[in-house]
Amino acid sequence: MSRASPDRSALRRELIAARRAFAATLAFQTAQAALDGPLRDLLDQLEPELLGVYWPMAGEFTPGALPFPRALPFARRDPADMVYRRWDGAEPTVQDDCGIATSSGAVAVPDVVLVPCVGFTREGFRLGYGGGYFDRWLAAHPGVTAIGLAWSAAETQFPVEAHDRALTLILTERELIALD
Repeated sequence: MSRASPDRSALRRELIAARRAFAATLAFQTAQAALDGPLRDLLDQLEPELLGVYWPMAGEFTPGALPFPRALPFARRDPADMVYRRWDGAEPTVQDDCGIATSSGAVAVPDVVLVPCVGFTREGFRLGYGGGYFDRWLAAHPGVTAIGLAWSAAETQFPVEAHDRALTLILTERELIALD
């Protein structure tokens, strides 16, 4: 479903509410399984040396255990910044400044990152939670392969701003959108 809205905050709220409603349905588990296989196949092709993953929020795709060394993002609010920290796969016991579970491992730079999308465009831009953390990180690491993970219903349109960074690929439960 495609939506047009110049107000990114309102669009974000609408998409998060729709995602939470979707997460409460049986279709959510079907979509989770439909995205999981293609993601694993894609990562097998890319063979990341260090995979940047994320700790899923309500309704986001949950990548689960993957057979690659992994790192989790750690966001700071002041100054607004994000780094990745190596992660051993154990349940995180620390949170970043945004209250998201993370790792206390060493700071590292992944060569492939999975990026959660609240919304996305066919042109490869993502709507996140509004903090700009992933955009700043991607701007500082232009050679990294960034894979947006989204539900197909989150496809939308929104005004692209100067700080927005396009992803390399977007993967949904229905398709892989290559953007290079």
